[in-house]
Amino acid sequence: MNWRELPIPEHFDPDTVGQVWRVPYGDRAGQASAWAKQHRIAPAAADEKRVCLLAIDVQNTFCLPDFELFVGGRSGRGAVEDNARLCAFIYRNLASITEIHPTLDTHTAMQIFHPVFLVNAAGEHPQPLTPVSLDDVENGVWKVNPVVADSVSGGDVDTLQRHLLHYCRKLSDSGKYLLMIWPYHSILGGIGHCLVSAVEEALFFHNLARHSQTGFEIKGGNPLTENYSVLRPEVLDNPDGQAIAQKNGRLVGKLLEFDALIIAGQAKSHCVAWTVADLLDDIEALDPALARKVYLLEDCTSPVVVPGVIDFTDDADAAYQRFANAGMHRVQSTTAMADWPDLPS
Repeated sequence: MNWRELPIPEHFDPDTVGQVWRVPYGDRAGQASAWAKQHRIAPAAADEKRVCLLAIDVQNTFCLPDFELFVGGRSGRGAVEDNARLCAFIYRNLASITEIHPTLDTHTAMQIFHPVFLVNAAGEHPQPLTPVSLDDVENGVWKVNPVVADSVSGGDVDTLQRHLLHYCRKLSDSGKYLLMIWPYHSILGGIGHCLVSAVEEALFFHNLARHSQTGFEIKGGNPLTENYSVLRPEVLDNPDGQAIAQKNGRLVGKLLEFDALIIAGQAKSHCVAWTVADLLDDIEALDPALARKVYLLEDCTSPVVVPGVIDFTDDADAAYQRFANAGMHRVQSTTAMADWPDLPS
């Protein structure tokens, strides 16, 4: 396999990565076709070795400084800089990436992690970035807001309250993060839900240059559970043991069919780390050697950091070290793929 690098097309402007704009599809389609001819880029179906890029939640809501949950990392510019590198990586390695699968965190207002879902004794909603513990729910610090029950549970407030208690207990028992109340974000139909414009452009260009359909993966719409990982929600059942969600076994199977799987996106401490952790669980159950086909683009992801409030950097780094110990590769987008370890020849 010839892991050749290409020049970056002239239309890419890294200074626009932190902005919202319309992708000129017609222009880019023509340029992608010409680019493929100029650089003799074969259709993806002809790839001898198949490579997938999983781009997790590269959406405005997480990636632009003025949006709801901007992932700034400790530098304060994290996701913007990550996406400039990610776009450059896609363009340089256009001839080697067979398929790109972006995930889209997708929410409505009335979900268990949004402020409207809970109230205290005074009828007040929790502020964004409020952690809700099992003790808080058991002691009545936070309760289900009864007026959401009509939309979420057919008006059954008691069942919804039982689920809240069950949910927090499940998180506690499994060692997951506490229920966190997030700002309203990634709202379906809103501009925050959209891919970052520069990333959308790069994916569209790849699609047309390689004749490889972009494989969008939707996650996060269940009102009764958070869904950090694209591979499984945080909680799969209700207090009575009945399923409310399921693992995305279809996607796991698809990802593990590739000869190499590259993972980037936001946030390193949450949706990326949880996705990789779930993938690793499946890998270890099937064949631990499969971990060596996974490449974590560490300079294309940042952890959640809210200065003076919360910093998940250490959690993210610990997770990535665990992944590396299991055989996955921590790589830089600026390193030529030809120099990455364990890539098939």
